[in-house]
Amino acid sequence: MAGLSRDRLLALFRAMVLARGAEERLEHLFHQGHITGGLYRSLGQEAGAVGAAYALRRRSDGTGDILAQTIRATGAVFLMGGRPVDYFRQYLARATGPTKGREANVHWSDFQRGLLGPVSPLGSMVEVMAGITLAFRLKGEDRVGMVFGGDGASSTGAWHEGLNLAAVQRCPMVLMVEANQWAFATPTSRQTRVVSFLEKCEGYGITGVSVDGTDLLAVYEASRGAVDRARAGAGVQMVELRYYRRRGHAQHDAQEYVDPEELRHWEARDPLEGFRNRLLAEGWALEEEIEAIRQETEQALAAAAARAVDEPRPDGEEARKGIWSGLEVPVPWYRTREGTPGGPTLLRVEDRPPVVDPFHMEGDDWMEGEDLDHQGERGEA
Repeated sequence: MAGLSRDRLLALFRAMVLARGAEERLEHLFHQGHITGGLYRSLGQEAGAVGAAYALRRRSDGTGDILAQTIRATGAVFLMGGRPVDYFRQYLARATGPTKGREANVHWSDFQRGLLGPVSPLGSMVEVMAGITLAFRLKGEDRVGMVFGGDGASSTGAWHEGLNLAAVQRCPMVLMVEANQWAFATPTSRQTRVVSFLEKCEGYGITGVSVDGTDLLAVYEASRGAVDRARAGAGVQMVELRYYRRRGHAQHDAQEYVDPEELRHWEARDPLEGFRNRLLAEGWALEEEIEAIRQETEQALAAAAARAVDEPRPDGEEARKGIWSGLEVPVPWYRTREGTPGGPTLLRVEDRPPVVDPFHMEGDDWMEGEDLDHQGERGEA
C-alpha cells in the first residue's frame, strides 16, 4: 500500500495508536486535576498529523526537515522525535519538561529533531516558517519546512503575509491546512467564502491538493508529493486535510453548537479504525499483532504518565532564569559563537550592548514615537 513495506505500515498504525492513547490518558489526568491549562484533542484528525510528518526527512542531528506543529498535531510531534514523557510533562507543567513548566502542551521546540513549537496567535507560524524555509533556499540546504494551521488561521493577516512572502520567494514550504470545519465555535462557512481552501492557491500562485484527512495513506501520498515538489524547487505547496474536529476547541468546550447527526457521521469515519480494518482486510497485519501494538502502547504511556505525575513542579525561582535581565543565559547549540556545538555555553550581560529603559529616561531624553518626524528627529506636537 502506497509503496510502503509491511513494517512501515505497522509503524504508521502504531503512531496513530500512540497519539490517541496519549490524549486519552491526558483526559484521565485532566479529570484527576493534574493538568495545568487547557486540554486539546485531535480525535478524528490523527491521520492528518501522522501521514504528513511521515513524509518528512526526520533526523536528530539538526540537518533534517522541520515541522511547525499545532495543538492537534500530537502524532506529528511523536514522529519527529518528541517523547511521550515530555508530552505529559508539558501538560502537567513539570520542572523536568522541555520548557521547565513555562509552557504547556506541544508549545516546545527541539531544532535538532526538527520541531518548531507554535506561538499562540493564529497564523503566525506561517510567517516564521516562511523565514526558516527562505533561509534553507538561500543557504542551498536540501531541507523542507512543513507548517500546520487550521481553518481560522487562514483568515488572519499573518497567514496571508507569510504565505505571500513564501510564495514570491519560492520557499521550500509545505502548508498543511487542517480543514476540520471549526475555528473555536465558528463554522468555516462563517469565516470564509471559499468551499475548498485550494481556491486560495490561485491568488498566491502556488500548487495545492485536497485529500481525505481521515485516510492515512491518502494523506501520506499527498504530503510526500508536496514535500518532494517543494524540495525540488517548485515553491510553496498546500495540502488541504478534509476532516472534522470531533471534540470541542478544548476540554472545557461542550460542543453544544454541533449537530449531533453531523458528529455521528464523522465518528463512523474514524481514521484509526479505518486503517486498522484495511490492514486486516488486505492481509498486512494479523489481529494479534494489532492487539499487541495497542497493549504495548498503553503500557508505555501508562509508565510515562506515572513518571511525569511523580516529578516536581518548577520552583518559583526558575521564572528568573533564561531571561534577558542581567542573568547568565544558556546559548542553544545552534547559536554558539563559533556556530558549532561545543562552543561558549553562556552569553553574559556584558557581552551585549546596553539596553535603554524608556521608563527611566530623564529630561529631554524622553520622547514618544508619535513625536518623531519622518527623519527620526523630534517633531512638533
